[in-house]
Amino acid sequence: MARPTASFETDAQGRGSARSPDSPTRSTRPSRTRKTTEAGAPGHVGTASLTTRCYPAPPSVSGVITVLAGGVGAALTICPDLDTVTYTLAGMNDEARGWGLTDETWRVMGELEALGGEAWFRLGDRDLATHLYRTQRLGEGATKSEVTAEIARRRGVVSTLLPASDDPVATVLDTLEGPMDFQEYFVRRRHDVTVTAVTVTGLATARPSAAALRAIEGAERVVIAPSNPLLSIDPILALAGVREALLARGDVLAVSPLVGGAALKGPADRLMRDLGLEPTVAGVAAHYGGLVRTWVIDELDAGLAARLEAAGHEVRVTTTVMDDPARARALAEAVLA
Repeated sequence: MARPTASFETDAQGRGSARSPDSPTRSTRPSRTRKTTEAGAPGHVGTASLTTRCYPAPPSVSGVITVLAGGVGAALTICPDLDTVTYTLAGMNDEARGWGLTDETWRVMGELEALGGEAWFRLGDRDLATHLYRTQRLGEGATKSEVTAEIARRRGVVSTLLPASDDPVATVLDTLEGPMDFQEYFVRRRHDVTVTAVTVTGLATARPSAAALRAIEGAERVVIAPSNPLLSIDPILALAGVREALLARGDVLAVSPLVGGAALKGPADRLMRDLGLEPTVAGVAAHYGGLVRTWVIDELDAGLAARLEAAGHEVRVTTTVMDDPARARALAEAVLA
């Protein structure tokens, strides 16, 4: 029986109250039944899109997902990556907004605004139910992995979604305007600030979940999805034992998160420039430090293929923009080759 495919991504959102840096990690200036592991992006649909396009047998896919949590007033445990992947695989995601659920209503946010509360972090009523349920179950003693499995099952998702860790971790961004947790940076400020450092807190005690490590070690194929290297992938790699498990495999494949030096969504390119990193797939490869054996890059970046090959990588050139079925098939073929 073929081994399963595992997929992993981190939750790059920070809890507003978790700014004390205990041993922080910083990025500063200078038909298949196999299981694949992917690393995905914070609160975006890149990982879910890649999964649904590339793996027609969803039960064979496990996703290791970022789990940094936050919420309105830090009262709720909100895991945007987990929720976005869950909603997308369940066919419930709002494609127009890029996050949240379809057929959403906003009565709670409206009432919050009427009372004079902060409502910049927009949560729809249906989406809010997910966060209320997660917070309740965690308060009852369930692990994040257990709650994720419950939500996925009840939403009809057959793939296995695995939080990278059951322990609390958070991302804090140092900016020219002071430190910001992820939601303040990404949602309230729309990532329109200059970042000088990215810190992941909680790493002194956080450990990867046993299921996530098993998925990475036992998968036939490991794929790092086209996610933000600094906000989505680094927090996973910083967990004790994850990088070592990937290096031990020696066969990790990654889809470039940049096309022509730009991110299709989000601040990956600007963030890399802010931190003195080259905003190209070659810059991402150098940042990962030899972790990836095979790079799938876009045709616009074909000129960088020789440079990647000189650094010891296998390179597959195709279209990485999944904006129509033909392009999605081309990417799937390159990933699964």
